[in-house]
Amino acid sequence: MSVTSLEPNKILWRPSADSLSRSLMGQFLSRVFEKGLITDKSWNALYEWSIRETSEFWAELAQFTRVQFISPAHAIYTPGATMRQGRWFPGATLNFAANLLPRPDDREVLVAYAEGCERSSWSGLRLWNDVARCAASLRAAGVDKGDRVAGVLSNGPEAVIAMLAATSLGAVWSSCSPDFGTRGIADRLTQIQPKIVFATNRYLYSGKSIECNEMITAACARIEPMPRLVFVDHFHRGSDGFAAFLGESGLDGNLSSPHPIKFESCGFDDPLYILFSSGTTGLPKCIVHGVGRTLAQHKKELMLHSDVHPGDKLFYFTTCGWMMWNWMVSALSCGACIVTFDGNPAHPSASRLWDICAAERVTHFGTSPKFIAASMHAGPAARWRDLRVILSTGSPLLPAHFEWVYDNYPGVQLASISGGTDIVSCFMLGNPLLPVRVGAIQAAGLGMAIEAWNSDNKPVVGEKGELVCVRPFVSMPIGFFNDNDGAKYRAAYFDHYPGQDVWRHGDFVEIGADGGVVVYGRSDATLNPGGVRIGTAEIYRSVETIDFVIDSIAVGQDFGDDTRVILFVKVSGSHEWTDSSADRIKKKIRAELTPRHVPAMVIPVKDIPYTRSGKKIEMVVTQAINGRPVTNRESIANPESLGDYERLRLT
Repeated sequence: MSVTSLEPNKILWRPSADSLSRSLMGQFLSRVFEKGLITDKSWNALYEWSIRETSEFWAELAQFTRVQFISPAHAIYTPGATMRQGRWFPGATLNFAANLLPRPDDREVLVAYAEGCERSSWSGLRLWNDVARCAASLRAAGVDKGDRVAGVLSNGPEAVIAMLAATSLGAVWSSCSPDFGTRGIADRLTQIQPKIVFATNRYLYSGKSIECNEMITAACARIEPMPRLVFVDHFHRGSDGFAAFLGESGLDGNLSSPHPIKFESCGFDDPLYILFSSGTTGLPKCIVHGVGRTLAQHKKELMLHSDVHPGDKLFYFTTCGWMMWNWMVSALSCGACIVTFDGNPAHPSASRLWDICAAERVTHFGTSPKFIAASMHAGPAARWRDLRVILSTGSPLLPAHFEWVYDNYPGVQLASISGGTDIVSCFMLGNPLLPVRVGAIQAAGLGMAIEAWNSDNKPVVGEKGELVCVRPFVSMPIGFFNDNDGAKYRAAYFDHYPGQDVWRHGDFVEIGADGGVVVYGRSDATLNPGGVRIGTAEIYRSVETIDFVIDSIAVGQDFGDDTRVILFVKVSGSHEWTDSSADRIKKKIRAELTPRHVPAMVIPVKDIPYTRSGKKIEMVVTQAINGRPVTNRESIANPESLGDYERLRLT
């Protein structure tokens, strides 16, 4: 297919009759219909019921997905004075790790890849016993329910083991990636004061060894009191600091039978995770997510929306500093095997991740538009028959990305998903009951009453607007850490519309009549030339289909009494940049969009700045070209890219 053939709303994939009946979403729909809870056996009826009959929906969901409670709730949802004050499953107790840990048997449940390491794997029994030993050592080290345990770790099995061990005790887990640097790590961990920090001592990236001991030790020295550091060396498993820590449990490493684990009883709203915002506008926010809230939402998204069955294999390319790590690990609760990877996804070749997927016969592969764009330039990727779903998040998927995926994997469901760290989950995502249409996310999530609001604060369909959620949803954070009066929480999500109790997420979107959603970028990155709001993704959709354009970023520059659009492009090494290059880009944007979208200037740059979770950072480029200081460089994955922008003197 050609890019020009991908007209809006073009259907690229439809579920087969067999996949409809096999899908867990289809089974849930049948269950609800047969119980008489809905009168029309359709997706629309199911969705409307899920947001209208909140308690009924979540009661059915918890039963269908087999959430394991220690004691039952005396209600499902009890409204509060405001949306954020409602209570979910009051009276219920459960343990997060108990819901995730697979049976202690010989089935493979975790596979690990890393640069410089051989493939390694964990059976259910091996994982169980490693978690048991780690939990016993944490308890012996004085970790109690509610204490914080942190990981500054590469994405590997040790992070999974330490998280499950900590949450089995009712402790709160928080993690970030070792590439955050001293200040980036300190900015996060000094706020939450963990008792124990598990830390990677070194890792490989593009074949280069990165030493972490001194940097992480320096960061943790800023925490009062300084936590105990347990260093992990995945190049020497079994003889590193992590292995020694497990040895402090008093439990042997015998794999012939499972060791006992004492799972702490936790309330549905007890804290589970502390996740950090990107920190591009100040100190990272410490967002606290609840035990049951996270579990129920993740099981809904993984089992129903992503159709993860027992025995499936999920591989999501992520780091421990991105919420997709937390989401990926929850696939253990579905009976799936998870695959972890640490290193450069393009080393030693651009096909590295696709090759792992083929070797492991992965059924669900998670990635980002940035990786798909890189794959487009690299050429054909490995294929295998088991792949059913490709998941993508981090930024909007462009039509060219859809084209490449369906040229290479015509039978898969391409599920663009969108949400964020704020809710450790999604507002809109894939749906195995619905077709995939070019450029759009398939549907809102069950139980997520989302709308697009225009400038008059009214919901609109088929028009661009602010993404809001108008009813309570289970994955709302329970608060921010050390935000005792809730002021920071309210300011982040609820103060934008005074007098209206709605969650404003900060995305600029369009919800179609069919329920599909198009994301045009972050609200704070929208452009306003002549007072007309333009989503940056609109421009990317057009310009990044040009053969010589590898990447781009569009920002607004203060100019007189108005704002003008400046477009920066990263071009292929074989392309010689001339004035005609810029003219070609402008003509294409004008032809496909409007004159308002055409940038005043198109400028080639060496690189585009990204967050460590793979999102373009329009804000820092805006700061740079408007002569304002760029804040929190530690949050930027490639801060060296800013040089081109800071040296510019645009007139």
